[in-house]
Amino acid sequence: MAYGPHTPADRRRMLASLGMQSVDELFADIPPALRSTPLRLDPPESEQVLMGRLANLAGRNRVDLASFLGAGAYRHFSPPMVDHMLLRGEWYTAYTPYQPEVSQGTLQSIYEYESLIAELTGLDVVSASHYDGAAATAEAALMTCRATARDRVLVSRAVHPHYREVLTTYFHGAGLQVEDIPLVEDGPAAGTTDLAHLERALADADHPVAGVVLPQPSFYGLLEPMAEAARLAHAAGALFVAVIEPVSLAVLAPPGAYGADIAAGEGQSLGIPPQYGGPYLGILACTDALVRQIPGRLVGMTTDTDGKRAYVMTLQAREQHIRREKAASNICTNQTLLALAATVWLAALGPHGLRDVAALGAAKAAELEAALAAVGVARLHAGAYLNEYVVRVPNPVAVHRELLGNGVLAGLVLAEAVPDEPSVAEGLLVCATEVTTTDEISAFARQLQSALAVTAHPVGGAA
Repeated sequence: MAYGPHTPADRRRMLASLGMQSVDELFADIPPALRSTPLRLDPPESEQVLMGRLANLAGRNRVDLASFLGAGAYRHFSPPMVDHMLLRGEWYTAYTPYQPEVSQGTLQSIYEYESLIAELTGLDVVSASHYDGAAATAEAALMTCRATARDRVLVSRAVHPHYREVLTTYFHGAGLQVEDIPLVEDGPAAGTTDLAHLERALADADHPVAGVVLPQPSFYGLLEPMAEAARLAHAAGALFVAVIEPVSLAVLAPPGAYGADIAAGEGQSLGIPPQYGGPYLGILACTDALVRQIPGRLVGMTTDTDGKRAYVMTLQAREQHIRREKAASNICTNQTLLALAATVWLAALGPHGLRDVAALGAAKAAELEAALAAVGVARLHAGAYLNEYVVRVPNPVAVHRELLGNGVLAGLVLAEAVPDEPSVAEGLLVCATEVTTTDEISAFARQLQSALAVTAHPVGGAA
C-alpha cells in the first residue's frame, strides 16, 4: 500500500539513494513463499445488504445460556448510567492526556479511578494504563526484581494460568527466573498454595527471592492464606504480590491489611461486560516505598498559578517519556475509557452497594452448591470460597458439551484449561454472581443430573 504523502518522485529519490530500481528489491532477502500476497476481498456490498449479513452472523452467538462461567471474567449488573457516561463525546474520543492544560477532564477521571482503587486495596499508589490482569501481574513481578535487585520470583500455581503464562513470557525476555509454588494435594487445605514448599524455597540463601505472588481468591475460587504467605516472604527479604479480584475486596481483607507490597488484578468485574477476552483493565497498586518502580501513569491533584484545583501526570515512567533503558515498562496502553467505566460503576454502587454485590454473589454460590450436591455433585475442595469453586464431575468434557446443548454453560472444564494439574482433571470450575437466578440454578442442577445419566450410559455402548 502506497503511503499517501510520498509522491512517485519521492519514492524514486529514496530508491536511488539506496541504489535500487524498485520497492521489491527491499524484500529480496525474504523468500517469496513468506511474502504477503495480494488482499483478495469479496466484491463490495451496499450498506443495507452488509448490515443484514452482519446481523445474521451476530445471530449465531448464544445469548440464551444460563451461564456459570467465571474463571477471571464475571457477569455483574451495570446501571445504564455507566454506558451513558462512556458514550459522551468528551470521554469516548479522548486519548492519552499529554497536555494537562487541555486534558483536565481526562486527568481527573484517572485521578478518581486511582483514588477509588487505592481505597479498595488499602495501598498508597495506583497507576493506570495496563492492558489486563495478566499484564498487571507480570509488571508487579518485574517491580519486585527491580526493587530488590534479585532475579527470582515464586508464583503460586493457584494464580490464573493465563497470568502465569504472560508472566513467564515477560521473565524469559528479561532473563529472569520464575518458579511455581505447588498446591496442597490433600487435607482441608487441598487446592491452596503449599506454604511449606514456599518456606523451603525462600530458605535457599544461594538464590534469594525477589517476590512471592499469590492470588486472593485463587483461580480455583479458594481463599488463600495471604497474611502467612506475606510474613514468610518478608522474613526472607522478598516482596509480596497479591493478585486480587476487586469486587471481592468489599468483603475480604484488602491487600494493605495483610502486608502486601503490591496488588495486581483484573478490573473487568467493575462494570465492564465480558467481551471475548477484552479490552479489559489491568489494576496495579503498591506502597509508597515502591512508587518509583510502578509503571503506567500516576495522576496527582495540585493547584494552578491562580490557586484553582488542577490535575497533572505526576510520574510517567514509560519509554516515550524517558530513555527506554530507564523506563519501568515499555508495554502499556491508555485504558482510560475502561478505567472511567470502573470509576462510574463504583461511584454508582458506593461502598454498601459493592458489599451487596459481593455478598449476593456468595449467597448465590452457596445456593448453587446445595442444588448441585442434591443431585450428587459435590465440591472438589473443602476450603472456604467466595462465589466460585470446583465441583467433581466424571467425564467433564462430555458432560459440559451435553449441558451446552441444553442451554447451560456449566463453567470451565479444568482438564482443558489446566491440563498439567491432574488433581482437577475431573473438575468443572463454576461461578455465581448477583445476576445468577434461582431458576438458572435449578435448570443447571436438573440438566446436570440428566447429563450425568446420558454420559454414564451413552447410546450404542456400555459405560
